[in-house]
Amino acid sequence: MTPEIENAFAAIRAEFGKEAIDRVEQMLAAGRAERHPLQKAAKWVMPGISPTPWHDPYVYAELAPVVRELEANHRLIKKEIGSAWAAHREAFSDYEHYLTRQRNWQALHLFHEGGLVEESAGIAPTAYRVLKESAVETGILCPLLECHFSTLLPGAVIAPHCDLWNFSINLHLAVDVPDGCSITVAGETRSWEEGKCLLFDYSFEHEARNEGTAPRTCLLMDLWHPETTVPERRALEAVVTEVRRLMRAE
Repeated sequence: MTPEIENAFAAIRAEFGKEAIDRVEQMLAAGRAERHPLQKAAKWVMPGISPTPWHDPYVYAELAPVVRELEANHRLIKKEIGSAWAAHREAFSDYEHYLTRQRNWQALHLFHEGGLVEESAGIAPTAYRVLKESAVETGILCPLLECHFSTLLPGAVIAPHCDLWNFSINLHLAVDVPDGCSITVAGETRSWEEGKCLLFDYSFEHEARNEGTAPRTCLLMDLWHPETTVPERRALEAVVTEVRRLMRAE
């Protein structure tokens, strides 16, 4: 570990107790220790987090308010993003996943590179407000990642892959979903139900497809996994921020 990480960890232990971030340290020491076969491609799997691919989006008290707000505002969110797609297509860009870039996977970011994308407030004001009030200000959004509208064009396929880690979790609001669209996580395929949310652990292998004739749009939020603690989140943020700094310096 670098001095920056060691100093951050020391401060967290001083505030929360010496065992507060044991699981984070175990994860860093273990490397690719024993894990579920369908998580093998993930970079980090923190011990003690339930190896559960699909989650009930309503069961966690911490996450339920943003789920309810998104679903309650679905009609307005759909109207606003439909208008944006028609009149502000330049605001969308090819989605750049850490593994690839796809032209048939378009994104409009609301939160990116550690902060809210203020330009999006005027394009998708309802989703921006819900994100800001229910996820950013409450601290449940993982600031290491993002929130964006994800539009898969007809025929688009997101190939099977694992995301980087299991300490954040992916929430989807199904905004505009034509027939022929589906998502598979750890071998189980589901369809989005328009106006409803799905929640899954994307450290498990997953894929998605649009076999329909119209674009499919979901609002995606990267949230802290509800089984992580405040000191763990602070430690994880310190680790990932430092790793990214070192990678940029290379």
